[in-house]
Amino acid sequence: MAVQNPPLDMLPANIPMPPKFDNPKEERAYLKKKLTGAFRVFGKFGFSEGVAGHITVRDPEDQDHFWVNPFGLSFNLITPDDLLLVNHNGEVVEGKLPVNRAAFAIHSQIHAARPDVVAAAHAHSVYGKSFSALGKKLAPITQDACAFYEDHALFDDYSGIVNELEEGKRIATALSDNKAAILQNHGLITVGHSIDEAAWWFITMERSCQAQLLAMQTGEKLIEIDHQTAMKTRAELGFPLAGYFQFQPMWQDISVTLNF
Repeated sequence: MAVQNPPLDMLPANIPMPPKFDNPKEERAYLKKKLTGAFRVFGKFGFSEGVAGHITVRDPEDQDHFWVNPFGLSFNLITPDDLLLVNHNGEVVEGKLPVNRAAFAIHSQIHAARPDVVAAAHAHSVYGKSFSALGKKLAPITQDACAFYEDHALFDDYSGIVNELEEGKRIATALSDNKAAILQNHGLITVGHSIDEAAWWFITMERSCQAQLLAMQTGEKLIEIDHQTAMKTRAELGFPLAGYFQFQPMWQDISVTLNF
């Protein structure tokens, strides 16, 4: 990722950290539950639209496999048992329902191009897809938007629904080593070293798009944060562990409803 974690001794001693596991089986069970929770959070935010949208997490043992939501199942109803394990050939290794072709085409190529990426999130959220029609990157007009300052890309070559691997490769190339990309005329995609991080970057990027669109509606000139301050702010809230930590209140809220 473009932004690195600060030395751990610079963080509060009691800050929640991603858990460590003794074996892949335990980690897989944890990841599937956390992925389910992320979908429930996305559903709560209204990020679902028809069959569009997907979040993936790399399998802890088979690194060229990822877990993903089935095609056509509500974010609000997904359970760990519903999740699909898909290999990089697009074959469903575990699971009974079909995989979203676009999810495979996009996420397989991002996971292949970015060994550091554990999870990736994409949805057709209202403000993300509205902002994507502008064909521009987010401006550093708020503190929250600074998390993406010089750490997100613009993929400006929309050619229809992503069904082919070549399109996924071009998106992965455009993403480069950034934490997010605006897919022009399409929406947002975010990545992270954890499900929590990828989900949080998506949520706060969606909100940042909303804030900029609202500010633009006033017709007034947008006051951008200067480069030095934007970079300093990004360093303070745009690093991977910050993304993980920011998601925890949402996980706390949603986990009490996960009765499995």
